[in-house]
Amino acid sequence: MSEEAAGDKTEAPTQKRKDDARDKGDILKSREFATALVVLAGTAWMIFFGPGLIAACRAVMRASFTFGRTDVEDFQPFRPLVEAGWKVAPPVAILFAITIAAAVVSQAGLGSLRFNASLMAPKSQRINPANGLKKIFGMSGWTELAKSILKVVLLGAIGAWMMWKTAHFSFGLAASNLPVALASLGETLNGVMLAMAAGLVGIAALDVPTQILQLLRKLRMTKQEVKDENKESEGNPEMKGHLRQKQREVLSGGMRKAIAEAHVVLTNPTHFAVALRYDRGRDQVPVVVAKGRGATALAIRERAGEIGLQILEYPALARAVYYTSREGQEIRDDLYLAVATVLAFVFGLNAQAGGTMPPIDVPPTARFDENGIQQA
Repeated sequence: MSEEAAGDKTEAPTQKRKDDARDKGDILKSREFATALVVLAGTAWMIFFGPGLIAACRAVMRASFTFGRTDVEDFQPFRPLVEAGWKVAPPVAILFAITIAAAVVSQAGLGSLRFNASLMAPKSQRINPANGLKKIFGMSGWTELAKSILKVVLLGAIGAWMMWKTAHFSFGLAASNLPVALASLGETLNGVMLAMAAGLVGIAALDVPTQILQLLRKLRMTKQEVKDENKESEGNPEMKGHLRQKQREVLSGGMRKAIAEAHVVLTNPTHFAVALRYDRGRDQVPVVVAKGRGATALAIRERAGEIGLQILEYPALARAVYYTSREGQEIRDDLYLAVATVLAFVFGLNAQAGGTMPPIDVPPTARFDENGIQQA
């Protein structure tokens, strides 16, 4: 089975790559998600605290038009303004707090809530006109323009539909008294805002997966980059200590015994490792006895090397088994032919030395990338 070229970015980003990108500010962001949460929070404020603000404004107007003897004897022109401010301040402060909280939650919900002081440092690239024009007229600029047009059209259509739906009812309010008319108009406005907020949520539901795919595509690595990073990490004492600790944790449990029962280990080769067992007198179908990724995969491969277990690089098949089976579980039916081909080769190697790894074909229903996303 032919694999991707070494220069293509086919490998999932390592943890170090993700950490470096996070330090540079390359984190998951979605303006649409943040906007939807802020609008939803503002709409909730209108529903629960809007009447309080209207009551405060009514009290301010009543006080402004009230003029008594005390105001003549002790003339203080700013006193009504101070009193008005204290009455209006609580609802406005609540709105401000809710908006800030919604903005923070929008980043926390995407797993991107982190303070990075280095991003506040001045950079010449930020004031470079060429970079600004590149962002405006580049692909990202056109994408943002398309999303903005979509928002305007969608929200305009929702608003027009809601207003048309309530137009007849609104015209009839002219014959009602003022309190009833204001209350009815307030309910209508709340309905329009809820509908528009729902439209923004729909846009965010499309934008967030798109941003995730774009970030993963941006952070993907070539096989050579992964190998270079692994070589660099080998000389890092901190990384060595982390890997040794992870290996001890993995091999101190039942996984050590399970790997000893396996007949072959399939690798990605750098991210995944799955150990398979097929005992003719014990198993009807090959069984996954151990699996892991990252440091766990490295521990499995090293343990397999210690006991002389066959380690074969079948990236697509390793990912397929990893994402479709649990430890101690039989492999899925659609993978039986591919795994049987590999096991037949392994049993043949045990009988005689030499041989070329056979090509295998992973069915479309079990093709996954490094992030567990099923491929077409």
